[in-house]
Amino acid sequence: MYRESRSGMSEMKTVLAFSGSARQDSWNKRVVQIAAQGAEKAGAQVVYVDLADYPMPVFNEDDEREYGPPESVVKFKQLMKDADGFLISSPENNGYFSALIKNVVDWASRRAENEGARECFAGKKAMFMAASPGPMGGIRGLPHVQNLFFGMGTIVLPGARTIGRVGEQFDDAGKCTDDNLVKTLEDLGRTLVENL
Repeated sequence: MYRESRSGMSEMKTVLAFSGSARQDSWNKRVVQIAAQGAEKAGAQVVYVDLADYPMPVFNEDDEREYGPPESVVKFKQLMKDADGFLISSPENNGYFSALIKNVVDWASRRAENEGARECFAGKKAMFMAASPGPMGGIRGLPHVQNLFFGMGTIVLPGARTIGRVGEQFDDAGKCTDDNLVKTLEDLGRTLVENL
């Protein structure tokens, strides 16, 4: 799996995988990486990124006008533009998706010079998942984040999954101990690639 590097490009489809959590030991980071393995096995070139490595200030149009977009925004937008599809795992905060995801979308939706409207989103395919230590697995927030991307022109594929009590399905080393869950998540990545 490629991490932020896409040298040696080929004609294969490219998938950008990320989680809406900046927490170091995020469950959502772990599950999206398993889904990314499925996309890779299906023949895609996968770029996994940790949004903590792309710090973005809270979007403020006045700051954007005065200083321009931060370098982290420019780099992440390029990854989005280069991707054919997205694998996104969204944590749930108070029944909604994370502020981190909303801020990324707010920045990525800003139209730069010589850039098409919603170029980072329009026509791209996306598969979503959510994980939570609680029993509901993030099910309340998942439709909201799907609707956010749909509103930006992204084609949201059916089959999103939620993983409840996720902490019980990983060992202390961070490895998933549930073979059925691994298959379910890898199938999300495979399904995305098959639809690109």
